[in-house]
Amino acid sequence: MPRQPTIVGNAVLLVIDIQASAFMDVKAGIPVMPGYRDNMERALKVIAAAREAGLPTVYVQEIHRRDMVDYGRELDGSEGVHCMDGEPGTRLPDEITGQRAEDYFVPKRRYSAFFGTDLEILLKGLNAETLILIGGMTDVCVHYTFVDGHQHDYYCRVVGDSVGGTSPAAHQASLNAMEYLQEGAIIDTEAAIAQILKLKREAA
Repeated sequence: MPRQPTIVGNAVLLVIDIQASAFMDVKAGIPVMPGYRDNMERALKVIAAAREAGLPTVYVQEIHRRDMVDYGRELDGSEGVHCMDGEPGTRLPDEITGQRAEDYFVPKRRYSAFFGTDLEILLKGLNAETLILIGGMTDVCVHYTFVDGHQHDYYCRVVGDSVGGTSPAAHQASLNAMEYLQEGAIIDTEAAIAQILKLKREAA
């Protein structure tokens, strides 16, 4: 197969788990790589570009019930209790991300934004073909969402310096794994912004 363009058809921005904890000094329950907050700050530029271009934006939020009935096997590995409903770090910080009423919101109980949510119904309604992913964690929720998107035949693009992982090694390994599935999947922030704003110009 020839290498595909960065954006094919209608694009949608998936903001994966950019929750208040991304901008806090202490991340409850989950290890983060050095520079994680810098990457989340960079992701805000992608959100701003999507807003300028009128690109549909979906805010995905991992959130768990306080009685912990929906964590499942998530606590069997390296992660402790995280993203619990009502905790300060769990909320979506619209004062930082600029989330608006016309944006879309998908809560999830598992890592993939597709698993047990209505994301697929939403994407079909938006006639999406290309998914642009930013947020965290590169090696967990971003990676799992990418794989499910890939298996649903979406063109998936990850903004490599606007996602952050649990460690530098895990971050890079997941970027490599996603690039393996779709050549050209990993792009940087400046390239992503340029491609998004190009859509605005083409629509004018």
